[in-house]
Amino acid sequence: MKMVTAVIKPFKLDDVREALSDVGVTGLTVTEVKGFGRQKGHTELYRGAEYVVDFVPKVKLELAIADSQLEQVIDVITQAAGTGKIGDGKIFVTELLNIVRIRTGETNEDAI
Repeated sequence: MKMVTAVIKPFKLDDVREALSDVGVTGLTVTEVKGFGRQKGHTELYRGAEYVVDFVPKVKLELAIADSQLEQVIDVITQAAGTGKIGDGKIFVTELLNIVRIRTGETNEDAI
């Protein structure tokens, strides 16, 4: 099993959610986050004054999937979240050792 964490632009959230649903991903967790990568923030103009935004708003998606879904999920997120511009985000994949569904006690892939 894998934990896929994707950090994407907020306006792409609906596109990614729909695309994941179309390939059979049944659940995900969404968190509003701020951060920076190579962009290192940006400058904005507000009421005639210029100021630096150090942290760029993003959305973090977390989803637990079966190993067999990994490549498809990565492709779907990459296509749905991509704009071709800087700041599209990143996808991180980590190994999941154990999952337990609290309500039923099901474990691992049965709990996904």
